[in-house]
Amino acid sequence: MAAKKAETRGFETEAKQLLHLMIHSLYSNKEIFLRELISNASDAADKLRFAALSQPELLESGGDPKVQIDFDSEKNILVISDNGIGMTRDEVITNLGTIAKSGTAQFLETLTGDQKKDSQLIGQFGVGFYSAFIVADKVEVRTRKAGTPEDEATLWMSEGEADYSLEATAKATSGTEITLHLKTEEKEYAESYRLRSIVKKYADHISIPVFMQKEDMGSPDAGEDSEDKSDEEKAVEYEAVNEAKALWTRPRKDVKADEYKEFYKSVSHDFEDPLEWSHNKVEGKLEYTSLLYVPARAPYDLWNRDSARGLKLYVQRIFIMDDAEQFLPLYLRFMKGIVDSNDISLNVSREILQKDPVIDSMRSALTKRALDMLEKMRKKDKEKYLGFWNEFGQALKEGPAEDFANKDKIAKLLQFTTTHSESGAQDQGLEDYVSRMKEDQEKIYYIVAESAKAGRNSPHLEIFRKKGIEVILMHDRIDEWLMSHLQNFDGHQFQDISRGELNLGKLEDEEDKEVQEKTEKEFVKLVERIKENLGDKVKEVRVTHRLTDSPACLAVDDNDMGMQMRKIMEASGQAVPETKPIFEINPAHPLLVKLDKEADEDRFGDIVSILFGQAGLADGVQLEDPADFSKRLNKLLLELVD
Repeated sequence: MAAKKAETRGFETEAKQLLHLMIHSLYSNKEIFLRELISNASDAADKLRFAALSQPELLESGGDPKVQIDFDSEKNILVISDNGIGMTRDEVITNLGTIAKSGTAQFLETLTGDQKKDSQLIGQFGVGFYSAFIVADKVEVRTRKAGTPEDEATLWMSEGEADYSLEATAKATSGTEITLHLKTEEKEYAESYRLRSIVKKYADHISIPVFMQKEDMGSPDAGEDSEDKSDEEKAVEYEAVNEAKALWTRPRKDVKADEYKEFYKSVSHDFEDPLEWSHNKVEGKLEYTSLLYVPARAPYDLWNRDSARGLKLYVQRIFIMDDAEQFLPLYLRFMKGIVDSNDISLNVSREILQKDPVIDSMRSALTKRALDMLEKMRKKDKEKYLGFWNEFGQALKEGPAEDFANKDKIAKLLQFTTTHSESGAQDQGLEDYVSRMKEDQEKIYYIVAESAKAGRNSPHLEIFRKKGIEVILMHDRIDEWLMSHLQNFDGHQFQDISRGELNLGKLEDEEDKEVQEKTEKEFVKLVERIKENLGDKVKEVRVTHRLTDSPACLAVDDNDMGMQMRKIMEASGQAVPETKPIFEINPAHPLLVKLDKEADEDRFGDIVSILFGQAGLADGVQLEDPADFSKRLNKLLLELVD
């Protein structure tokens, strides 16, 4: 084959920014670079084993999978090599020339300029290989894809700046060899003791051995023999320095908390410890082991439905796929971990997995285990659970619509802001709300608003504040959609206080009802006059039972779409059915008392229009004609000034 010249290529602009930031931000824990490179090597070995199930010829050497670490303290060089799947030239460009295949620019927008915070964000992004540049000023990657000729290897080189070079080379064995030319101040990573301690710390749990050169124990006899031999005569011997037993196959009592944490970081490429984990072995009709983790922080692409998600799937400890999304529903897409089954056929494909009844049974069991883990966290450590909720709560709110079988379990996990909350934090669960319900209260009352502050100041709360009834203040974009799938909890129906006619049931005494009926009859003419003035802008005008201090408010008909849902659909370009609000007036308010006596129809129309506009603004509704509203308001203000 004719020799090919080296080719120089530039990193993408966003990738270059991210690489520079990462190298200069992750200074506090430099040793993680070795964990990341060993983890990648382990993944490469797993992928080769899986590919070899259908193509045994890919196992060229016939040897067991392994990772090997070599170093030269004099030259300040560290080499990590594996006999895994390897890469073609195109795969090298894809995997090493582009730090992220998608979303890099969006990710960069989330960075704050604070090194500590940004380093945590980088950990969520998953840039494992590039952590090598934290300790090296030059990195070389020599790799050959299993099943390709020896002379079709690729050499990738970069100094972590603007570009990298590619050239064709030869490699006797398939797999990947990464050479790190360490920075002068990073000599410790070319020392045997330091490297062994890092491997023991971070790689004891991986299922393939990590080999290093045997250490000379320093016995007198061995030393004399060694001195008599030339360098050529001295055979290099290697030994495994990690346990090389898959962590999930070990009994739970034998696994330390730190080992669980390091395993999480290995499978997730996260730099933070997980919030919680659950290790479980199932025996009987189905046999499988699962190890599920709850991350501490949401990844930047949590809301990208096309992003990779799911558990690592193994069958009898043989790696099958990275992102097996069939084992957990979409609303639990933030969960990380592995599942190892004895009951799934080894020649599976994603399509077969989706139709396999075994998968359905495992999915059901794993979903319940994940929800039980969250429930346990919620009861055991409320502060930790609130941290989880702030990161993943909106994803969990998708659950009642997607998972009818576990709707009640999910409902217990939901957190909201209520009028009982001291701030806008979503710190109250539905069980908390029910425990504080008044003696004769039958329903769970809530309101959907743009923010917790807007909900707390809504005129719809006035009667509830007067009677001391707690109301849930829903302010996430997903909340109205959530409530369309969550009709009741613990035997209590949910009631949107801005929808339909308000009925407080037993919380209203007979005297209240008599006053309401009398007021409705007394102001029938005023209601008709306002309705005639507003015309087709409203569905109905009626006397309110909700207000005590405000002159008017808007209500939504029982079967109409709420304001929040309308905004979501409009923003997504979907057709929205035309609906009209119900205008409720408070005749006891001084403005309505004067309005009832107003004889000038033009002035009457101005006041009604302003009251209607104000009611809409209080609910976060955009004015249909802001100029007309301002004109009428200014006209009345001028009359007051005169």
